[in-house]
Amino acid sequence: MNSALEFDHVTFRYPGAARPVLENFCLTIEPGARMAILGQNGAGKTTLLHLALGWLKPQAGSIRLAGKPLSAYRRQELGQQIGLVPQSEHSAFEYSLLEFVLLGRAPYLPPLAMPTEQDVAMARRAIQQVGLSSLETRSILNISGGERQLVLMARALAQQPGLLLLDEPTSHLDLGNKVRLMQLLRECSAQGVTVVFTTHEPEFAAAMATHLVLMQKGQILNAGYLDEVFNGDNLTQLYQAPVTVVELEGRKVALW
Repeated sequence: MNSALEFDHVTFRYPGAARPVLENFCLTIEPGARMAILGQNGAGKTTLLHLALGWLKPQAGSIRLAGKPLSAYRRQELGQQIGLVPQSEHSAFEYSLLEFVLLGRAPYLPPLAMPTEQDVAMARRAIQQVGLSSLETRSILNISGGERQLVLMARALAQQPGLLLLDEPTSHLDLGNKVRLMQLLRECSAQGVTVVFTTHEPEFAAAMATHLVLMQKGQILNAGYLDEVFNGDNLTQLYQAPVTVVELEGRKVALW
């Protein structure tokens, strides 16, 4: 079986940077996995997602999507296969929520074509899934940070990708919406979508992920199944601070 996404000895350095963000980086993500990526600021987590999207090009090594070199895909094909929920996104236009979520259907439309009734129905369903149907006509410039995060999730759901990338998806969410997001991601996973997300919240990773990657300065400190990697010794080494992992009602919790 092909991997969902594979980084094969990838090196990437930003122009003018003293050292690479990623160097000789190798990672294989299994189809259907829910993979969390933990690491301190500057570990290379967001860069990793942008490389997976093809937004950045590695100076060495290769990236494969479903066994095929990323460079062999057309941009529209990548848009149909990979969805992104960024930490934040500025919009210069006063889209309504529905208009913004409909942008997720763009990879399926011919140039200059208008969305079909089916596209609109898919967008409305995605808005309903994230719990924002009552705000469908509101401007995205007039909603809270947490609501904007959910709208970004709705756009990705409308895109119907096979690989869903999320960059700090809980950073603006209250507890109730974190639970809603977790349910949505589990539903995506049950439908065969591979989910990869970065986070600064070990507890969210422990509750959500099947696989865990610990990143430090562009390198993998540890990677594998969550139960094997999520422990006090590994997290203490990652964060350079004492961390203890306990199990509470069947869930792993990090104490610091």
